[in-house]
Amino acid sequence: MAKPTRKQVGVKIAPEPSTENDAEKKSSTQRIFGAKVMDHGYTALPNILMRGQKRLGISTTQFNIVAQLMSYWFDPARPPFPSKRDLAQRMGITEQTLRINIKALEERGLVMREQWKTAAGDYGSNRYHLDGLVKALKKLEPDFDEERKERRQSTTLTEKPNARANARNTKGKTDGSPE
Repeated sequence: MAKPTRKQVGVKIAPEPSTENDAEKKSSTQRIFGAKVMDHGYTALPNILMRGQKRLGISTTQFNIVAQLMSYWFDPARPPFPSKRDLAQRMGITEQTLRINIKALEERGLVMREQWKTAAGDYGSNRYHLDGLVKALKKLEPDFDEERKERRQSTTLTEKPNARANARNTKGKTDGSPE
């Protein structure tokens, strides 16, 4: 690395990756948040869930509950089973508020609670099945796919000079002849 010039003395210069391949190997989330933050894990939330929150009828508290449950869901065959106390503490709400909102998610068919018994026969934490949520998101996907196609088409029209005007002028004409 070249020695700093007088103008650069005292100015901290961010170290460059050792190779271009190192930068390419890092995920975008790792490049944004850094390796130390990402080392603690992450939760994947589908964009359709975030963008479709209103369509699903999910309040902000219910969305947070779903996100928290998803942070415990590592294996599709094993539903998450955090305690109500842990969920409520993470979110800064009471267990009663949590129960009310989980019940609303159940009534909407997005979450299903299963009472779980330990091997000793004691009641353990509920298991939370998110199959209804997954099904609802899959049902919304065609709407979002159509919106994406419309956005791309609109972008194409705005990128070409006079494309929108030409599209308006040719709309409704089937034989290509002037009006």
